[in-house]
Amino acid sequence: MDRDHNGRSETTTRQERALLRSLARLMVIVVVLGVVALAGAIYGPALMDELEEVEAVDDVDIVDQPSPSSDPPPAGERDPEVTDPDDPDETTVETDVETVATDDVEDFVHAEVNDRRADHDIAELEWDGTVASVSRAHSHDMAERDYFDHINPDSEGPFDRFEHVDDYCRAYGENIAQTWVDRPVDSPEGVDTQTYETAEGLAEGLVDQWMNSTDHRDAILENHDGPEWDRGGVGVYIDDDGAVYASHNFCTER
Repeated sequence: MDRDHNGRSETTTRQERALLRSLARLMVIVVVLGVVALAGAIYGPALMDELEEVEAVDDVDIVDQPSPSSDPPPAGERDPEVTDPDDPDETTVETDVETVATDDVEDFVHAEVNDRRADHDIAELEWDGTVASVSRAHSHDMAERDYFDHINPDSEGPFDRFEHVDDYCRAYGENIAQTWVDRPVDSPEGVDTQTYETAEGLAEGLVDQWMNSTDHRDAILENHDGPEWDRGGVGVYIDDDGAVYASHNFCTER
């Protein structure tokens, strides 16, 4: 048997060399696996982020924008001889669909209320610019002083407001509402949400709010023992944040 100069057999030497080659191959495999694991750690989160973004998009309800408002039927006189000194006049807000102007909203509300009255064989209300001016001033006051009520912080109600403006009505009624433009709000039916982006849509929403409330509906349809309304006026104010305050006053002329 041949031996090397260290006294080891040739067979033993070949076995050791084979073992070293096997160890070398194993180390190469380990290094490759390590690179794959490292690559997984680098690219995995990016792939997960992409999947999360896709899932997030799938969760978003895509809603078609409404059509711009049609031309509102003109309610009536906008410049009466008698007005409330606190009447803020027209306010507007921009949406992705149109410029929502409160004059248009008021015209649409007046027409919609008369349509609802006609459905119940009740005579149309005549538009009264003075009544509208008092209504508009009250809507503005609610926005400015941050309250929502028929009675203002000075303990004044509709009777006081009309008495201050030429002692105008001998009988009155008032509906008020508050909502938002260009942000999701509960629908009047309370079963889903909707976003008002047009004057026409906002007006329909306001009237729907009133018609879905017994007391407000009774005022519109005159389910009461008092005098019949012969005129009315709508006053809407929209603040810089898109908050909408609306007052609809009914009146029996003196």
